[in-house]
Amino acid sequence: MGAKEGFIQFKRETPVARDPKERVGDYKEIYKPFSGEQLNHQAARCMDCGVPFCHNGCPLGNVIPDFNDAVYNQEWEEAITILRSTNNFPEFTGRICPAPCEASCVLGINKDPVAIELIEKNIAEKAYELGLIKANPPKTRTGKSVAVIGSGPAGLAAADQLNQAGHEVTVFEKDSKPGGLLRYGIPDFKLEKWVIDRRIDFMKQEGVIFSCDTEVGFNIKADNILRNFDAVVLATGAAQPRALNIKGDDLKGVHFAMEFLGKQNQVIGGEIDENPISAKGKHVIVIGGGDTGSDCIGTSNRHGAASITQLELLPKPPQKRKTLNPWPEWPMTLKTSSSHEEGAERVFSILTKEFIGNEAGEVVGLKLVDLEWKDLGGRMGFEEIPGTEREVPCDLAFLAIGYTGPAQNGLLEAFQVDTMENTLPKSKNYKSSNGKVFLAGDMRRGQSLVVWAISEGREAAVNVDEYLMGSSMLPQKDESFFHVEDEIANAG
Repeated sequence: MGAKEGFIQFKRETPVARDPKERVGDYKEIYKPFSGEQLNHQAARCMDCGVPFCHNGCPLGNVIPDFNDAVYNQEWEEAITILRSTNNFPEFTGRICPAPCEASCVLGINKDPVAIELIEKNIAEKAYELGLIKANPPKTRTGKSVAVIGSGPAGLAAADQLNQAGHEVTVFEKDSKPGGLLRYGIPDFKLEKWVIDRRIDFMKQEGVIFSCDTEVGFNIKADNILRNFDAVVLATGAAQPRALNIKGDDLKGVHFAMEFLGKQNQVIGGEIDENPISAKGKHVIVIGGGDTGSDCIGTSNRHGAASITQLELLPKPPQKRKTLNPWPEWPMTLKTSSSHEEGAERVFSILTKEFIGNEAGEVVGLKLVDLEWKDLGGRMGFEEIPGTEREVPCDLAFLAIGYTGPAQNGLLEAFQVDTMENTLPKSKNYKSSNGKVFLAGDMRRGQSLVVWAISEGREAAVNVDEYLMGSSMLPQKDESFFHVEDEIANAG
């Protein structure tokens, strides 16, 4: 423990964001640099708790008090060694993780929690700056080969771990560049893509092979992969968007969120010249109150939308925890993102009943109704409030209401993987119904966080290694935690 009274002496600080009027003119990350002295103070706030609940809050089980102490003492090599022992990509999670570890920080009971995510990002960036992160190919190879299908955070983590175990790893990616959701889902103002490219370059130097523009079932057959590789990891994410299924949802101008966000990232990456979906001068409605909806707001603001309204089915969350939502649970409180700060109206407890179109088949409005949430026989439900139905103008609508599971493109069937009623593949210890095919990430557990995807990739790698070699020296979570999470995934 670096500073015994650091949590008393120093207040929580996080980086200052650039002015919203300035930052909507570009797609660069929005935060200004954070000084070394400020970071030292934030690390000093860690109390080195006897029972560090932040460990349980973090899906990766990051050893947070230890790397906080190393940062306080400016022992950067020790800090990155500790962090990399549990997290393959701290430069990703340090930028885009919602930080469940901070929600579980003991200091958060009656004070602001330790700025763990900020510290994690700065450990990674300082390690790169000092040359502490280097290509480290395995000294020996096992002669075994593994195909990883999908290069999102789960696929990358699995590939990284299996390569370090000495296996020959090939990552197949249907898009032109690796990264999956990291590259084609998360906007650059949250995660600039040079951060991904930097890590991919190191993985290539360490021996991981990336085969992009390769979609299973088109460029290459599943049978070919099963025949030529000793094991397969499927990590293609939960790419099947949830539809609204109401009248007018097929009108021009009604899009799933990722159709918009992915194309914009391709524009910034130089893959295409312009986004076929433009929000410039339009009245934009974003349906869905989560992070993806927020990303649509930020991107629409940068397009120059005339107005942006975000609709949320659920009631407006409270500003502070309620009695039935105590620490260390995830706080069900109102979250205001940087995109909201840039400009958008947020409306809660509202239901979209119909998209209204013109003679050309274009969306021109929405029919909405206000909701009242109440206890309906032991469960919360809603009823429409009479007299509140109305129409509002809308030139462009984005559906950001989640995902139902893996894309229904025949991939699971091609690899002879059985599914459950909820369309998620059946799995036990990350194994599918096909003995040599393993599962990881959102396609196994359903839509979740990037940090969970990395955890899934790491755990799947352990099971693949055991399958290939009889045992594994790769690190893994506590066995009891491992089996609980597996049961959760199987429950859907």
